[in-house]
Amino acid sequence: MSEVKISAAEVKKLRDQTGAGMMDCKKALTEAEGDYEKAIDYLRKKGQKMAGKRADREAKEGVVIAVTSDNSKNGVVLRLSCETDFVSKNEDFINLAKSFADTALKALPDTLEELNALTHDGTTIAEKCTEQIGVIGEKIEVSQYGKLESSGQVVPYIHMGYRAGVIVALNQDGENAVEPGKNVAMQVAAMKPVALDKDGVDSDTIAREIEIGKDQARAEGKPEAMIEKIAMGKLNKFYKERTLLNQAYVKDSKLNVAGYLQSIDKDLKVTAFKSIQLG
Repeated sequence: MSEVKISAAEVKKLRDQTGAGMMDCKKALTEAEGDYEKAIDYLRKKGQKMAGKRADREAKEGVVIAVTSDNSKNGVVLRLSCETDFVSKNEDFINLAKSFADTALKALPDTLEELNALTHDGTTIAEKCTEQIGVIGEKIEVSQYGKLESSGQVVPYIHMGYRAGVIVALNQDGENAVEPGKNVAMQVAAMKPVALDKDGVDSDTIAREIEIGKDQARAEGKPEAMIEKIAMGKLNKFYKERTLLNQAYVKDSKLNVAGYLQSIDKDLKVTAFKSIQLG
């Protein structure tokens, strides 16, 4: 039986569909005897085999994408992880992450597991990642995800080089709220708050900070009768430094973030934020 002739146009079509290299696409089409769907399956199986080999690898690099809907009422932020910054800086990899974010924005899944199960480009996001492992040769996965919905608006921010992504929900919409929303999102990226305000700090974190405060006070030789009071003082300092609305505003340290928002409009508030950062 003679070998099936594969045209350059067929190879290009498969490459555009999968992102695989030209030689890999030609080999897949040859193995599939020109059957396009079988060639895609061939590349996916190659990815599954490669994924098994790289399952234990750490995917510390990647890109973070933050996007909002056309009406700015919804927003998503996600991280597409890989092993090296060489891959993370590749335009095709960045575009893949953006396409995943667009798919997530349309469906607004509640969890990372639901996101990975979404239909994307004729397969699922998880399966697309597996396919790309075979193409790129590194562990690739959507490893973090968050969403926000607002009756006001959601404002996105992506830090330089896609190293961080933030979405911020405001209680107001319109052009006047966009700039303050972006400024607050930049604050989140820079100062890494753990919660919106002290009421949003989980009980485990509070307990840990109190214990750290007590241990520090004892190490400094403070009287035992003062330990609790000192620890609570340190906890209040933690709230000031690590909760968004209480943090000093980075562009004007005379104000905290809540004060900055009130300087724009006394009724303007941030109601929630989601942040994902590399490193």
